[in-house]
Amino acid sequence: IIDAFRVFAKTDNSLYTNSNPTNGEFICPSSGKPCSCGESKVHNCESSAGDTTSGDHRPVSHSEIDGSLYNEKELIFPPELVLRNDLPLKLHGFGGIRWYRPLKLEALLDLKSLYPHAKLVVGNTEVGIEINFKNAQYPILISVTHINELNAMSSKENGLEIGSSIRLSKLQQLLIKVIAERHIHETSSCRAISEQLKWFAGKQVKNVASVGGNICTASPISDLNPLWMAARAEFRIVDSKGNIRTVLAKDFFLGYRKVDLSQGEILLSIFLPWSRSFEFVKEFKQSHRREDDIALVNSGMRVYLKEVESN
Repeated sequence: IIDAFRVFAKTDNSLYTNSNPTNGEFICPSSGKPCSCGESKVHNCESSAGDTTSGDHRPVSHSEIDGSLYNEKELIFPPELVLRNDLPLKLHGFGGIRWYRPLKLEALLDLKSLYPHAKLVVGNTEVGIEINFKNAQYPILISVTHINELNAMSSKENGLEIGSSIRLSKLQQLLIKVIAERHIHETSSCRAISEQLKWFAGKQVKNVASVGGNICTASPISDLNPLWMAARAEFRIVDSKGNIRTVLAKDFFLGYRKVDLSQGEILLSIFLPWSRSFEFVKEFKQSHRREDDIALVNSGMRVYLKEVESN
């Protein structure tokens, strides 16, 4: 914070320390007027800094582990938080609101069975807007950010299995890796989704928003849902008893913000099959601005050509 404000100050620090008193008053170099701080406070600051000169500020160590200095590299994420064990949480809020964070899929299904109308949240990018601007009421909120089964992504012989809680930025990174490793004809749908994610909201939103949240919101301006349908994706849904059923993406969306999810069911994962030879998937988005803007028109297109022998 101090370094940020220093850019608005005079760069010559000697102006602050060498200003000559006029009639016993210290003239502030910023305003050109007598300063109530006085020269004595500047000298106090100099003496408290030890051996540092008036034109320098003492670097502050941000890590007691390796002694790195702030002016040498960026701040690191606190190691004690990285090593901290996650715990299931239950918090009570105003008006009887309750917020849960289970760590296991079984615990999530139990909560969903107990509270069928509970709202699942990951990045809160949609639910937060509904609560703050649309006066939506969700007395029970369940965070699904720490459930391993919902955050897994695996490459299989016939396609990609994508956990519903995977963040959009992570999905983008994984798709780039898959595109580089797999044969080009298998990744046509992956390339279309990856390209669409470039223009999907801002980086901050993609860092917290999840794949499943975007699907289940069923927004008519979703950038990805037309592509899931075009790419023949399948959605795997689990109920409170652990039973799993599969729904084609094209059959999952029933209407405006309506999806094929019964009470007690959650979206477990998305299965994206590899593209076939002579199959091509392409994305399209038209908006007022190229970046960080909602779509006027969205589409996902797929063409599958059959090779036939000529007579």
